[in-house]
Amino acid sequence: MIRILAINDEHEIIQTSLDNLKDSNIQWYWVDFNAPTEEEALLLQEYFHFHPLAIEDCYHLLQRPKLDHYDGTHFFVLHAMNAYTLAADEVDMFWGHNFIVTFHYSPLREIDQAWRRLVEQKKLREKGIVYIAYLIIDNLVDEYFPSLYKLEDQLDEIEIRGKSVPVHILMNEVFEIRAKLLKIRKTIVPMKELLYRVISSEKIEGLKEHMIYFADVHDHLLKLSEIIDSNRELTADIRDSYVSINSYRMNTIMKTLTVITTIFMPLTFIAGIYGMNFENMPELTWHWGYYMILLIMFSIGFGMFLWFRYKKWFD
Repeated sequence: MIRILAINDEHEIIQTSLDNLKDSNIQWYWVDFNAPTEEEALLLQEYFHFHPLAIEDCYHLLQRPKLDHYDGTHFFVLHAMNAYTLAADEVDMFWGHNFIVTFHYSPLREIDQAWRRLVEQKKLREKGIVYIAYLIIDNLVDEYFPSLYKLEDQLDEIEIRGKSVPVHILMNEVFEIRAKLLKIRKTIVPMKELLYRVISSEKIEGLKEHMIYFADVHDHLLKLSEIIDSNRELTADIRDSYVSINSYRMNTIMKTLTVITTIFMPLTFIAGIYGMNFENMPELTWHWGYYMILLIMFSIGFGMFLWFRYKKWFD
């Protein structure tokens, strides 16, 4: 589907078609290729005559966020974030002195919101084409926050449930969150680098008057990067803590088993001696021999228990 938003000199919306976009009464226009068909996608070349390399990037997904300049047209590869899968959806944007052309194969709420705001608010249309480009990028970046905040809430739940849920279940959740954070990071970091290029660029006409807006988007991306890094550190701390706790529990169990084994070693030695079948063993003929051996074995075991307790081996 192709939709057109054309604005005249009075900043009013004009109902028009692609054939009439060159009319002199149109101040600027935005053409959105929303999940286009193959025939519609060909219009990038046949009607707009954009650079072949930029068109190739539109057709071949998924490109890294970037900015290229082609004969007065600035080509952006942007990333939207799928709120359910956290995967990146590519949004390509052509930005000229009086037009914006967006191209994306998936319907995107962020683009729809920007479109609706421009239709409903005349004061936004008065700010010109540079502000429209900012509005599109800002909407894309703002949608990163809910997904990241949701992961933060999941981390908080893990800390709360830490004492009531088995460690292996918590560890699986922690590693899953780390994987999601890494997926989000692969979207946010390239976008941050792209916005840095934009605010550092001197090739985009009219950018200086709106620099504060793009700098604000860059600040949002810096904040997102810091949140990701802090959450990744938190997951690493949780992982290390549970590994340490698990190791401590294992060491405690091994120490207890070692103490028990050590106590039974002399008792097993005595039982082994008197379990031999030699005939010349005087103790076997003693009337009180059995009870004496039991008393000796009990004394040795209890004495070792007291000694280990004195050495605080059970602490």
